[in-house]
This record gives sequence, structure tokens and C-alpha cells, in this order.
Amino acid sequence: MRQFILATAVSLFATMAGAFEVEDERVFGNGPGPEIAVLSTTDTAFFAPLIEAFLVGRPNLRLRYVVASSQEVYRAIHDEGAAFDLVISSAMDLQMKLANDGFAASYASDAVARLPGWARWRDRLFGFALEPVVLLASRRAMVGLEMPRTRRDLIDLLRAHPARFNGRIGTYDPHVSGAGYLFATQDARQTDAFWRLAEVMGRLNARLYCCSGEMINDLVAGDITLAYNVVGSYALSRVKDAPDIVVIEPEDFTVALLRTGFVPVGAGQGALGGALLDFMLSPRGRGLMDTAAGLPPLDQSLLQPYLRPIRLDPGLLVYLDRIKRENFLAEWDAAMTQP
Repeated sequence: MRQFILATAVSLFATMAGAFEVEDERVFGNGPGPEIAVLSTTDTAFFAPLIEAFLVGRPNLRLRYVVASSQEVYRAIHDEGAAFDLVISSAMDLQMKLANDGFAASYASDAVARLPGWARWRDRLFGFALEPVVLLASRRAMVGLEMPRTRRDLIDLLRAHPARFNGRIGTYDPHVSGAGYLFATQDARQTDAFWRLAEVMGRLNARLYCCSGEMINDLVAGDITLAYNVVGSYALSRVKDAPDIVVIEPEDFTVALLRTGFVPVGAGQGALGGALLDFMLSPRGRGLMDTAAGLPPLDQSLLQPYLRPIRLDPGLLVYLDRIKRENFLAEWDAAMTQP
């Protein structure tokens, strides 16, 4: 049987009927001018240096930064028509669906025009950071064992030491996490070994999580030994303060996601939302993303040969088809409930 762990949303976005679940909300600046509203899956602590630098030259502005899960971001825009000026998410497939379904406004600027073709979709959806999806391990808990370098290594390790890893593996629950569903479907498209790994994790009572941060917290606390498919920026930000954590980019392949943003149709301050996007793509913004926020900038020349960037194109919509999604999740559930 699987164990299920969900982070509790800390608040509700009270200004909206329907109340999509909000994990964090903070207002930056106190100027008398317009307020920019940003909806994002990126933790406030990661994005705060960018926002503060953006507002330095715009002291008359305020910026309301709202954090929600990728599924809730999608629901807020698609189902509730929530009013935001920039929407940022790590769930590329859900972002592509919103853009493809007409929720993203046309936006043009010199900054987005300089993006490579693989990092933009038409004039609607734009990538601003590229980061790997990684495996994490605890050095203490892995004493005497060799760190896995590929999925085959990981499968063999788990099969050889079931008692040691029973109940001590963490991964996303694709039922509740849009990013987790994206990573799982991308893994499945790359290799059949994904389903063998899922079956082994299921037999070992893998713990299922809503988000990377919760997995990392439990890894640091010693509650789990391995965390599979963790967003790289969150992992690397914790390594500095948690030397027990080992970050592994699987060498058979490592999926790399694009964090994307778009200006919603009907945004009240769409031009300012676009200005923030431009700042994120500027040399100053890219530098801050890399050094302060820990979000790797878009630079294909730095990619390792085993990195597989997820393409920003309508192919992302394949697994959002209702029947395909139901079938995929049914297969996942079957793997996770192995006797």
C-alpha cells in the first residue's frame, strides 16, 4: 500500500469566489501606483530577489505575488478567470494548454524576440529558466551502497535491498501535482524502464508527495532515503545547508523542464506583467535567477549530453487528453499498489 503526503495550503485567495488554494501570498513595494498581480508555482523565497530588483527602478509600483500548485494555477485561470498580469508555472503541459485554449495574450518585445525557438511558442508562451529534474539521496542512509547513476542502477539497488528502502522512497503523486504528472509522462515517453521503476517503488511502499519541497524536507529529516524526480533548483538550494544530500542527474537521461510565463488575456496591468517578464529575460534578471534565485538561465551551450529538454510545443497536450490521462493514472495506480 502506498503512503500519501500532502502539504496543506496555508490560505485561500479570499478576493475570489471559488477560492483556488493558495500556498503563499506576499505584497512587495508600497508605492501609490498600480499593483501588478503575479500567479506562480515558484516559491516566494526563490523569486523575491528578482521582484525586489525589478521594483528598484519602479518605486511607484506594488507587486502581489501569489504562489499555488500547478494544478491550482491552471484552475485559477482556466476555470475561475482569476485576474493576474503574469502567470508562471513549471508545469509546461498545463501552461501550453492554457495558451493553446486562448487564455494567453499576444505579447511582443525585444527580450522575447531574442529567445530561441525551442523556448517560446508563437507570441503567447515564453520560457525563462531551464532546469533538470533530479534524483536525491541521503549519504548517511546510503552508507555501504553505491549511488545509482541510471534508472537501471536504481531499479537494481531497490530490488537488492528491499528491507532497507521499504517506505523510504519519495516521489510526486501525479494525481495532485501537475509538474509530477508532466515528469512521469515524460519519463514514460523516454523509456519503458520507468514502469519497472514505478512497480518496484510501489512494492516498497513509496511515499507520494505534492511538491519537491516536502520531499526534500523529509529527506533532510531522515524520514526517506531517496527522492525521485525532484525539481533541480529546489534541490540545489538546499544542498548548501544540507551536506548529507546528494544530487544525481541520471546519466541514461535527465529530463529538463522549462519554467514558462505568459500574460493572460484581459490582464489589467498586462504591459507591466510583460515588463516583469522582460526583466526576467534581461542580463540583469538572468544573472539574479542564476545566483540569487538558483534558477538556471536558458543557455543550451551549457547542457550536458544526457539532458533532454522538454520541447515547448503542442506535443505537451497529448497526455492531457482525458482518456490518455485516465489510462496513464490507472497504470500508475496499478504500479503503486503492488502486493
